[in-house]
Amino acid sequence: MPTRISASSYLNTAPLVWSFIYGQNHGRVEIILDNAPARSAELLSQARVDAALVPVIAYQSIDDVFLVPDVCVGAQSRVRSVCLATKGEDLADVKTVTLDASSRTSVALTKIIFHEFIGHEPEWRTSEPDADTMLADADCALIIGDPALRLANSNYRVFDLAALWNQFTGLGFVFAMWMSRQERLAIDFASARDEGLSHVDEMISNYSSEIGLPRDEMREYLIQNICYNVDEKMRQGMELYFGLASKHNLIGKNKSLRFTNW
Repeated sequence: MPTRISASSYLNTAPLVWSFIYGQNHGRVEIILDNAPARSAELLSQARVDAALVPVIAYQSIDDVFLVPDVCVGAQSRVRSVCLATKGEDLADVKTVTLDASSRTSVALTKIIFHEFIGHEPEWRTSEPDADTMLADADCALIIGDPALRLANSNYRVFDLAALWNQFTGLGFVFAMWMSRQERLAIDFASARDEGLSHVDEMISNYSSEIGLPRDEMREYLIQNICYNVDEKMRQGMELYFGLASKHNLIGKNKSLRFTNW
C-alpha cells in the first residue's frame, strides 16, 4: 500500500508538494489535496494518512505525532497570505472579529496578538472565508491563503499577521509543518522541498489565472515572503507561540517538540 500524504492546495504549499505531483517523487506516494488546512490535520489525527502538511497548532492536539524537521510554511516577517482586514480601523479600536476557522494556527495567532500585545479581547465570530461577507457586520476579519493575497488590491486596511508577530517578538513564525504519527519516514521532505523551489515558474503558471496577481508579485511571494526552512529564529518563534497559546488557554498541555528521523 503506497504512503499517503495530505496537504492544502494553496499557492504557498506548492513548493512542498510539487515533487509528489510532477517531480522525482511522483508515483511514490498517494497525495490528497484540500483547500482547508484543517482537513489535513483531521486526516492525520484519524490515521488516514501517513504524513500531512498541518497547521502547527495541531501538533498540540494530535496524539503521538512527530514534526518533520527543517521543512515548513512560515515567514521571517511579512507573509502576505495571513492577514487581518478592517474597514479602516486600527486594531486597538476593533470590537468584533470574524474568523476563518479553516486554520486553527492563524485563529490562535490572532487571539494571541489581541490578548498579549494589543491588550484587549474583541467579540469573536466565525464565517465562510469571504472578506466582504465577513466584514459586513464586523470591524475586522481574518483572511488566510490565496484570498488574502488579493487584499492588496482591495479598499480594506490590511494588517499582516506575521509582520505583527515579528514587530512584537522579533521572531519568525511557522504556520505549517509536515507531521507524522510515525517516528521514521521513508520520504525525504527536505529534498522534495528543494526540488519544488527549483520549479517556481511552473507553479506561477499553474496558479496565475486563479489568483490574478502579476507573475513578479507571485514570484516575490514564493521566494521572498514565504520561508520553507526552520532556522533558529523560526524555531524560537514556534516555541514562544506554543507558550503563549498555553498561557491564554488556546491549547491544553504545551507538549515538547518531537521530530521524525529520516
